[in-house]
Amino acid sequence: MERTIQKKIAVSGGSWVTADVYGEPDAPGLVVVPGVMSDAHTWRHVAGAIAAWPSVVVVNRRGRAPSGPLTHSYSLRTEVEDLCVVLDEFDSTRALFGWSYGGLIALLAANKHPIHQVIAYEPVMQPFGRHALPDLKDAAEMADWDRCVEIVNRQISGFSAAHVEDLRADHDSWAVLRRLSGPLYTELGTLNATPPPDVMARQADRVDLIIGQCNRGTAPYGTSFDNVRRHLAHAEVHELPGQGHLAHIQAPARLGHLLNTLAAI
Repeated sequence: MERTIQKKIAVSGGSWVTADVYGEPDAPGLVVVPGVMSDAHTWRHVAGAIAAWPSVVVVNRRGRAPSGPLTHSYSLRTEVEDLCVVLDEFDSTRALFGWSYGGLIALLAANKHPIHQVIAYEPVMQPFGRHALPDLKDAAEMADWDRCVEIVNRQISGFSAAHVEDLRADHDSWAVLRRLSGPLYTELGTLNATPPPDVMARQADRVDLIIGQCNRGTAPYGTSFDNVRRHLAHAEVHELPGQGHLAHIQAPARLGHLLNTLAAI
């Protein structure tokens, strides 16, 4: 599936979000919500692998170009309200898919907005990465984006120093990570400052949760996944074999295939 248009949508506080639309813009479709250290562009290969819905809308959340700024009033509620605006704009949406922080946003939006299906890949909730906030604050205040990338990979995701050096050696990919680290401190702080409601996705007909096999029962993503799952007793759980948190980069076709399968259930 190829991208057909990019749409700009006004949201609160004078900001805006953009949405990359693949397939038929007015057809019933899937809305994708990326998480922290991610944007619509990084999800293009997953969107291209999806065939179960005639349209795929990938939200470029505020705080990452070409969408608008986070604004001073930014909160988790802001993210949920933004997503509800997108769903109103694409009113034939049949399903929501969110990854990581985007998974939590999708699950909370489905408390407010009726939706047939919500799918979340390793959604996170507080407490998550809270121990790294002081270092991230210092790095963000100094605009030291290299340090921000190091912190998220080493202190939060738990990757090795060698892994970070391999990332740094790919100059183009490292530049993308530096750019995406701009809103990281604010987003992670917001995530940890806002307890989610006891019930999630109350207006969804169906909820599917996905965890990568490599993260099952393992901190930080597997344990946060388990915390979210306790709020969703009715959810179906699915495992993506051989994958961790970055399946959209490392195995986009396999993730797209799994989404196609879940649409058919």
